[in-house]
Amino acid sequence: MIWPPGSLASSPTDDTVGLTASWPLRCGRFRLSRRRPLVMGIVNVTPDSFSERQSRTDPAEAIEFARRLIAEGADLIDIGGESTRPGAPEVPVSLELARVIPVLGGLRDAGVPLSIDTRKPAVMREAIAAGADMVNDVNGFCAPGALEAVAQAPVGLCVMHMRGEPATMQQAPAYANVLEEVAAFLMQRVDALEAAGVTRDRILVDPGIGFGKDLQHNLDLLAHLGSLARLAPVLVGVSRKSVIGKLTGRDLPDRLPGSLAAMLAAVSRGAAIVRVHDVAQTCDALRVWRAINAQEKTDGA
Repeated sequence: MIWPPGSLASSPTDDTVGLTASWPLRCGRFRLSRRRPLVMGIVNVTPDSFSERQSRTDPAEAIEFARRLIAEGADLIDIGGESTRPGAPEVPVSLELARVIPVLGGLRDAGVPLSIDTRKPAVMREAIAAGADMVNDVNGFCAPGALEAVAQAPVGLCVMHMRGEPATMQQAPAYANVLEEVAAFLMQRVDALEAAGVTRDRILVDPGIGFGKDLQHNLDLLAHLGSLARLAPVLVGVSRKSVIGKLTGRDLPDRLPGSLAAMLAAVSRGAAIVRVHDVAQTCDALRVWRAINAQEKTDGA
């Protein structure tokens, strides 16, 4: 459930596992409820996204696609103008802005929070001015000027863990203890945001599945999401990723069943928001999962 601009709700009943007490999340014009896991639909305004069968750089096409995801049940839309797939090169600020700002403008009346997926402070500032309700940073707001770009704006902030840079992050990633190291990084970045003046009810964390992790690292993080959910509400993106391909042997067009299984495993361990490509199918799976959970609670009452 998403409360519209200016609407505040009383404490909702939590029917999920592990969601933290910092909710409702402040997210620009919106307040996000903790009554159920939320679905974030992915809109890549790029020619080289790892998961898309065709490029989508035309703003009108991206806007139309986003509206279709909203009609299918997306609670939020995440708009990105730079691919962060393994091996992806960096995109100039001017090009990234040219891709995402028209899309933000075209979706201002869409009725759901708009997230900007960027690691560049200049893009963060322009996107917030254009109406972004959330900033989703794969770099954890580590870039010089990133904290200053977002601290005073009333937007939600998603802090993600990434080891290295997209161009090199999958070149033999190594950890002594992946869960402890990822948790320590996320906690340090949450502390840095709070020290910059950001209130805890604006912050999400993302373990960064597939961002500088091998298969075992990803499985360890997904299996133990509950410990990360004690830091802050957790956003998880595992849709169509290589972890699904490695476990199933499936190429991108055939990874939906595995993606849905990983998504349900994540929400059962406390994920508050799931970032997905296949919105309608994700909403169906969550609807069934919630109905079974609700029946279990009714039978146990």
